[in-house]
Amino acid sequence: MKIIRYLDAGGKIKFAAQQPDGTALEIAGDIFGDFKITRQPAAVKKLLSPVMPITLLCIGLNYRRHAEESKVPVPQYPVLFLKAPNAVVSPGDPILLPRHQRSEEVDYECELAVVIGKPCKNVSRDRALDHVIGYTCANDVSARDWQLKRGGGQWCRGKTYDTFAPLGPCLVTKEDIPNPNALSIKTVLNGEVMQDWNTGDMIFDVPALIEFLSGSMTLLPSTVILTGTPHGVGMARKPPVWLKAGDQVTIEIEKIGALTNPVAEERTA
Repeated sequence: MKIIRYLDAGGKIKFAAQQPDGTALEIAGDIFGDFKITRQPAAVKKLLSPVMPITLLCIGLNYRRHAEESKVPVPQYPVLFLKAPNAVVSPGDPILLPRHQRSEEVDYECELAVVIGKPCKNVSRDRALDHVIGYTCANDVSARDWQLKRGGGQWCRGKTYDTFAPLGPCLVTKEDIPNPNALSIKTVLNGEVMQDWNTGDMIFDVPALIEFLSGSMTLLPSTVILTGTPHGVGMARKPPVWLKAGDQVTIEIEKIGALTNPVAEERTA
């Protein structure tokens, strides 16, 4: 099932189940609890990010080829950093290039996002996917200058500016993606394919990540896990490819769809 989150004509935020013909039916109840699909057509005024996460747990250097292009050893444990909810934007909303705290090195990163559906703590990898409600596309937008040169050794500054976590276009429930580590994933920048790989190249697969992240820490419903990006990021290209105003970035993941966002400059006045 594909679940969308949207704004209706009255300004209310609702969920709906997308139908094969492109229409959608309203969902009654809580998608993280009890809910049902109604017969009421959804009047979608604006498509929103499929969830508003309570937190975003992000994994760096989780594809073998990306570790190679970054010229760093394969990590022994998952590399964790955080994004704040302020970074989340919806399909079609602009990625804003920071201009008050200026960055000249803003990069794209296609990522599979895992959405936790029920609380889990100290879960084994064999039971990890039981706690997942579904998956969506993510763009882990990164200001590399602040991530690597000005962040004091921490990645969060360069990773969590406003608009640096586009999510969408829908939430695909786990029943429709029994193996999240067998999906094609790509980034298309202004019509040119920049990243094109498969989630099977993850160093730590999705069950391993949930097992690790839930260790002595409760993952609450609506927690979003960004699972890392494959090779082909702008930073690693020669010359580097940085996002600029007027660009259009699309993240495509098999069985989920396409997440597209334009790029614009932050207004400072």
